[in-house]
Amino acid sequence: MVDIELVRRALAEDLAGGQDITSVATVDGDEKVVAEFVARQEGVLAGVEMAVATLTECGLSDITVMKKDGDHVSPGASIIVVRGDTRAILLAERTALNFLGHLSGIASLTNLWVRAIEGTKCKIRDTRKTTPGMRVLEKAAVVSGGGTNHRMSLSDAALIKDNHIAAAGGVIAAFAKVRTAFPTAAIEIEVDTLDQLREVSAENPDLVLLDNMTPLQCAEAVAFVDERFKLEASGGISLAHAREYAESGVDYLAIGALTHSAPVLDIGLDLKVE
Repeated sequence: MVDIELVRRALAEDLAGGQDITSVATVDGDEKVVAEFVARQEGVLAGVEMAVATLTECGLSDITVMKKDGDHVSPGASIIVVRGDTRAILLAERTALNFLGHLSGIASLTNLWVRAIEGTKCKIRDTRKTTPGMRVLEKAAVVSGGGTNHRMSLSDAALIKDNHIAAAGGVIAAFAKVRTAFPTAAIEIEVDTLDQLREVSAENPDLVLLDNMTPLQCAEAVAFVDERFKLEASGGISLAHAREYAESGVDYLAIGALTHSAPVLDIGLDLKVE
């Protein structure tokens, strides 16, 4: 996946209307080099196409892609090899690495969660806690890591949360207002207690979000719902307890940390003059 306008904005931000004064001073401009993007640690890749788009936008064309999004890499793995003008490669370097490291970090963290609940029916799902302007890319990185996407935007589906419930005057009132205004929209509703779950179940929601419940409460909710609609656990779930939640029988774990707290995957650029 490529957002070429984001690539252009990132490069323009790096130059700030000027030029790369270090490269202009130290590089004659006619050197040809080979540069290799190399994994420094184990992880799962995402953002490879964004890195390639950055290189291309800087005028480079001799690019060999060794690994793709979703590939597992070990330290020392070659990801992209590029040959060409030294100044162009140095201009592209940081922007390409920023995209590649950030998105691969999301894919790698997602994959840790996916592997933690392997063997259950539960799926790891992201949220809208994304970097402004990078939602599509970050959600694609979640998929590369083996996770699934929640709604992309507020218009995709209804998600009735505690503030909507408070504003509308209660769980049932909020649900009824959404159903009346948007009769064909999928509706997910957040509940804080099992009593609220029982109350809203008669309305036939598409999905109910169990907010800040324990694994035991989630299991009680699963037994009560008996597959009439989907259930998602969210809030305060740690990686260490992910499997316990997944084994409760819920369909999804909603994990905001996938996109708002993923550490960058360490990837470097090794450059050699040919």
